[in-house]
Amino acid sequence: MPRQPRRRSYDQYCAAARALDAIGDRWTLLIVRELLAGPRRYTDLHADLPGVSTDVLASRLKDMEREELATRRKLPPPAAATVYELTARGRALLPVLTALAAWGAPDLAERRPTDAVRAHWFAIPLIPLLRRLPHGPAVLDVRLDEGEFHVRTDGGEAEGTGGPVYGEGPAPDADARLVLDADTCRALAEGTLTVEEGVKDGRIEVTGEGPVAAALRGA
Repeated sequence: MPRQPRRRSYDQYCAAARALDAIGDRWTLLIVRELLAGPRRYTDLHADLPGVSTDVLASRLKDMEREELATRRKLPPPAAATVYELTARGRALLPVLTALAAWGAPDLAERRPTDAVRAHWFAIPLIPLLRRLPHGPAVLDVRLDEGEFHVRTDGGEAEGTGGPVYGEGPAPDADARLVLDADTCRALAEGTLTVEEGVKDGRIEVTGEGPVAAALRGA
């Protein structure tokens, strides 16, 4: 059996250095971002990570399996597809990505011509804002011109113990739908706009029946 190459390490007895040994490689945290939406096939990951080569993606996924951040399993028939999904250790990175999104939000002020965009990339910065709203645990659809995703605000996932924190497309059990644009998402992520202000100013449209939608419209 060929000898496995030793991964680069900072070789420092430091918690931050140990963490970066596991997740500091380019693309790793963005793969985590994608898998926070639930199990994904390799081809789906590659499609939603524009710019990553197939070799690098395969290498990062192997590294994540070795670090026990992700696992690979085969779905039962009729799907019969292999998917990657986060472990509890991998899901526990949600607060890390949330903090990075908040820190980096001001850099979204100008969209570059080369920038790719996917609607669900806005899920991470929106999750803490939606969890703080007074409607309690809920499932919220979020629709942008670029696409639609849904967010679950029940909070268990932040500790790495639950399922996906968001998913692509609308949820069949959604309590309400928020319609907004990418600029409004950016303002929310930056903290220059609150959800309540966005609803009041007409920048966020709330649709749906029931107490959650009513609470959002009345915020």
